[in-house]
Amino acid sequence: MADRVHPMPSPSSPPLPPPPGRRRPDADPATETTPLHPSFFHDIPLSPPPAGTYIVQVPKDQVLREPPPDRARRYKKLAGQPARRRRLRRACCLSCAALLAILLAAAAFAGAVCLAFRPRAPSFSVPSALAIRGLANATATATGAAAPLSPALDAAVRADNGRNGKVGVEYRAGGAVAVSYAGQRLAAGPWPAFRQAPRNVTVVAAAMRGQGVRLSDARRRQLAADRAAGAVPLTLEARVPVRLRFGKVLRTWTVHVRARCEVAVDRLDGDATAVNRGCRVRVKPLWWWW
Repeated sequence: MADRVHPMPSPSSPPLPPPPGRRRPDADPATETTPLHPSFFHDIPLSPPPAGTYIVQVPKDQVLREPPPDRARRYKKLAGQPARRRRLRRACCLSCAALLAILLAAAAFAGAVCLAFRPRAPSFSVPSALAIRGLANATATATGAAAPLSPALDAAVRADNGRNGKVGVEYRAGGAVAVSYAGQRLAAGPWPAFRQAPRNVTVVAAAMRGQGVRLSDARRRQLAADRAAGAVPLTLEARVPVRLRFGKVLRTWTVHVRARCEVAVDRLDGDATAVNRGCRVRVKPLWWWW
């Protein structure tokens, strides 16, 4: 039996590529999302998503690698924050270091001036003379309503700068001096402004006036008892703004010197003899009080 020979298809030449700008009609359109290797998982139906959830698929060619133009300025601002923070931190450190250096230099200069000049606070005292008027009738009525008093006191206050051999004292305007009895002010007056040289003693005339002063019955009885004993205690208080002068150019800032002197007088009218019981001086700040 003869063998059959099946006809073989004639070999055909490979298809020519299409001209530029045209595509083959039988070619399937290919996209980036077409899988190259199909899988059987695509044949399995997906379960519907739960209620309230959405799945958004973004094509690969729409994935943004840079911020959109409307957010570019915000992105640039956020990206520059660490650099600004470093600059701000560096500026704060430099400012603190400069301030600390200035404070150390000022402290060193003040210490050198104090060691060179040895400043001391001035001292005060009340001499033995004291003129009193307007208190003669203070003990006339012991009970009942008493008439108001208008006392007037002229005192001489001695300001001593003898402990400072190189430092002058400048008493500025705005100071005041007052006299009181048993905690109640009787009269007050201004403190004169003047300059005091080193190792100088100046006697200041303080004129103090009061008006409408009313003493309680207890104070009147106590004042009558002190007058009968010949020793009426009075308190003189002075609050004076002061500057220290180191040489002719250098001066300190203004500080307030408070002096409190306790005196006892033998009478309440005329020229009374005052017994000085001591004065206490306080300075704020106490940077020269040693």
